Amino acid sequence: MASEILREISASDLLAETLKLKHAGYRMVAISCTYKEVMELTYSFDLNYDLVNLRILTDTKTELPSIGIIYAYSFLYENEIKELFGVNITGISPDYNDSLYKIPVKTPFGIQE
Repeated sequence: MASEILREISASDLLAETLKLKHAGYRMVAISCTYKEVMELTYSFDLNYDLVNLRILTDTKTELPSIGIIYAYSFLYENEIKELFGVNITGISPDYNDSLYKIPVKTPFGIQE
């Protein structure tokens, strides 16, 4: 039976929680980001139609570790979020260093200073 779980975690718990899901057989299906009063990142994982979402509320100064050492294909999501929102994701490999997109503004969806 399909279910959906949303768990709010801290940035420091991201790798441990992601690794638990990987060991349980979950695949990463998406990483999304939006800006409200803070940056809201949601990491989504699936196993047999059961969806687990890990949510992190953060700012652009807090370092968020890349989950690329666990799910290698996360680098595209992470590069996009770093470039478009200005989230401080560290350890991305490969890191496009804000050149994934040709855009005229720095972090168009992030905090405008």
